[in-house]
Amino acid sequence: FLTLPEVAVRGIQIFTLSVFFLQLASWGSFLVGAWFTRLSERKLKEEGDAASATTLNALTVIVKIVLWVVAGLLILENLGIHVGSLIAGLGIAGIAVALAVQNILGDLFASLSIVVDKPFMVGDFIVFGNYRGTVERIGLKTTRIRSLSGEQIVVSNADLLRERIQNFKRMQQRRATFTFGVVYSTPPEKVAAIPQMVREIIEALPDTRFDRAHFKEFGAYSLNFEVVYWLLKPDYNFYMDTQQAINLALMRRFREEGIEFAFPTQVVHLTPPAKEVPVGVGGNDPRDPGEAPRSLG
Repeated sequence: FLTLPEVAVRGIQIFTLSVFFLQLASWGSFLVGAWFTRLSERKLKEEGDAASATTLNALTVIVKIVLWVVAGLLILENLGIHVGSLIAGLGIAGIAVALAVQNILGDLFASLSIVVDKPFMVGDFIVFGNYRGTVERIGLKTTRIRSLSGEQIVVSNADLLRERIQNFKRMQQRRATFTFGVVYSTPPEKVAAIPQMVREIIEALPDTRFDRAHFKEFGAYSLNFEVVYWLLKPDYNFYMDTQQAINLALMRRFREEGIEFAFPTQVVHLTPPAKEVPVGVGGNDPRDPGEAPRSLG
């Protein structure tokens, strides 16, 4: 039989075990990712539990990192490297590495902050800076957001937390304000009756609560009113449907009452020019036909 040198045998063992550990980490990472992803989607779609979905997404990445770190440590031990001594001997080199990856560490801690504090979750509609969209995924380094126009926005977690974030998913009620104007020729009695008309229209709509309606000011070309009401459902489409219903009802009611909406107008006053007086009035003009020519003799 062929006898291999001890060094070759040791090398084959190290290679085989290293490949085995890497394969285990790869399989484990795949299985954990698939299981957590499936569980997260079920929590979000079937149960509507966005908080659990967000936590599961973060745990998926953490578990994968742990698996690969363990595999790496096992490979180092298999190579005969004492991991404890290696970590203790990093010293200044470890500090240099930490400074080099401080941005990555910042995003990592920001991700943990998002998971723990939950300023937003998967499925929330948020606005930050000049961007707005629905959160699709929260990773260890970045968060992915689907904008209203369809493209995906990828932003680092650290940068995202430095912004002022508006979370519209957590809105319980929506406050709506709108204005309109009527022409100056509207009689005072009808101007005084307009707030009550608006109140009746809003109170007749479902899931709305009237707040106030006032004749606010004298505008440049209109008598301006301000209306405030609340929608008991925060959905934006519901808000637009309700506002449309109010506008149409106001148009019908004002047509019945003979009230006209104002629009930008300008009033031009035309003054006739002053009447010119002939120069020759009173006989001073020798061309005046009323005066007979005088004889020179």
